[in-house]
Amino acid sequence: MESVETLPSDLQRNFALMRELDQQAENESSRVEERCKSFLEGMEKMGDDDKKKQLQSIQGLFKNTIDLGDQKVALAVQTYETVDKHIRQLDSDLTQFEVENAVETPSSQQKKRRKFTPADAVSDMPVDPNEPTYCLCHQVSYGEMIACDNEDCSTEWFHFACVNLKAKPKTKWYCPMCSYEMDRGGRK
Repeated sequence: MESVETLPSDLQRNFALMRELDQQAENESSRVEERCKSFLEGMEKMGDDDKKKQLQSIQGLFKNTIDLGDQKVALAVQTYETVDKHIRQLDSDLTQFEVENAVETPSSQQKKRRKFTPADAVSDMPVDPNEPTYCLCHQVSYGEMIACDNEDCSTEWFHFACVNLKAKPKTKWYCPMCSYEMDRGGRK
């Protein structure tokens, strides 16, 4: 609970900043529209130097509008990442809690004969369809993970429990698929 206490205020602040940036972009866009209209109406009476100055001024306003949009997108991405980080932490805490307390959820009751693992708890949680999956289990990132030291490994990251690790090895580590390929004399 402590990890999410500041989340509502952080989100409120970010959304208020986004609204402010949106209003600034809208104002800037209106200025661009007015300048373009004015330029087109008076273009025939202007000299080449005046036309060039007016166009540069309009381009500057366009650039400001684009910059404001970029700031808004960056803030939206930051907000998404903040929420995602909190969701991952809560998922991890929930998994740890269930494992430590042997909490039986409806899905874990169905798996009564199997030992309860963090992968079981994670597989029962709703997952963002855009979330990348890893490991032999094709699940999202959770808990401790290890990267295969084969640069060409197609999977790359693995959950400790799925590859029977309790701690990070002190030497290079290769996943089961890459180890098999290396034993066969394949790629390294």
